[in-house]
Amino acid sequence: MIAHGRPRVLIVGGGFGGLYAARALRRSDVDVTVLERGTSHVFQPLLYQCATGLVSEGSISSPLRHLLRKQKNARVALGEATTVDPDARVVTASRFDGSTYEFTYDYLVVAAGMRQSYHGHDDYIQYAPGMKTLDDALTVRRKLIAAFEMAESLPNAEDRRPWLTFAVAGGGPTGVELAGQIRELAIRALAHEFSSIDPGEARVLLLHGGDRVLPSFDKKLSAAAQKTLDAVGVETHLGVHVTDVTGGDVETTSKAEPKTVTRYDTRTVLWTAGVEAVPFARQLAGALGVEQDRSGRIAVESDLSVPGHRNVWVVGDLMSYQDLAGVAEVAMQGGRHVGSLIATDLGDPTASRQAFRYRDFGTAAYISRGHALVQAGPLRMSGFLGWVSWGVIHIAFLSGARNRVGTLINWAATLATGSRRERAITFGDPETARRPYR
Repeated sequence: MIAHGRPRVLIVGGGFGGLYAARALRRSDVDVTVLERGTSHVFQPLLYQCATGLVSEGSISSPLRHLLRKQKNARVALGEATTVDPDARVVTASRFDGSTYEFTYDYLVVAAGMRQSYHGHDDYIQYAPGMKTLDDALTVRRKLIAAFEMAESLPNAEDRRPWLTFAVAGGGPTGVELAGQIRELAIRALAHEFSSIDPGEARVLLLHGGDRVLPSFDKKLSAAAQKTLDAVGVETHLGVHVTDVTGGDVETTSKAEPKTVTRYDTRTVLWTAGVEAVPFARQLAGALGVEQDRSGRIAVESDLSVPGHRNVWVVGDLMSYQDLAGVAEVAMQGGRHVGSLIATDLGDPTASRQAFRYRDFGTAAYISRGHALVQAGPLRMSGFLGWVSWGVIHIAFLSGARNRVGTLINWAATLATGSRRERAITFGDPETARRPYR
């Protein structure tokens, strides 16, 4: 029974799941609050293109306040959810300055997403940035561009070699896309811009523990991806785990006996090997009395609600349901489903709820120009046709007409000129920017 006016829906997270849940409630008589750690909705599938200079950060992110500006029953709050009290129906969040404030709710939708996992080696973070946030993408861009610039300034090939060696940990879609784009950056965009070095000599190592890249794809598509990686010059090392990362090299150990240890001299290691739940997920699971899986995901009922808590749902990457992958389309459909359930629940709280049914519109991966993979049910596409389909899919899912048009223009300009203009590097903050390099 709600006795305080309009029902309050609190959505934690402004990614695909949170945004689509909010939009599904635009005609409902509720007050919707979207609590987000950052100010923007980020299109994570194209982060690697931001990192390699194809698109700007503005092309793949849209301010949440702008996206929801016409939804009169919705507001956006900037903060990071830290604790939840399910009895009092209160979520506490931290502000930028460390102070806290509270949000009461009648319905809670948690779409907080996942973060990069270093499998117990968080010390790797300082040397091997991930690929989950805009900060990650800009850090990777800085490391990539700076590596070529450093190599250009060094007097001999031996000194240049570690700077022109790039190691990518993880052979899933993000790792494969990132490795392919580093080689494409080197052999196309930078090919004629340096005097002392040949960027085409850049060595890109793709390090993966499985027996094939893109294990979530059909074996034939995986083989097609490997063929393209070989053609653009990516060195793929399968069946190995990264067992050490330093500022000057990366170590791998083979899974098979004998355990062969190999070290590669490199100044640039990029990490895409696995994800884990955000810190709030653990507190949420403890407060609700539910368990998490090895990655921290929370198991949900068929309607995506948390067991024993009819008014709390988990959607997107953070939910564990029917082995669904942590991809954008799962989050979109899950958010939309939960929003519609809340709208129905407002009319009849005791009504039976429809189970979530995921419609698989496919997954895709971009390897290099003219080569991408698309897998949707029985449909399998690769090569040029897959590349065109990949582009259509990603443009359709970008938020905002301005971002769609801007990204299309960037892609067209890159195809026409071979250049990548989004290569400005930042130093992180004004204090760091004012310091000498060392």
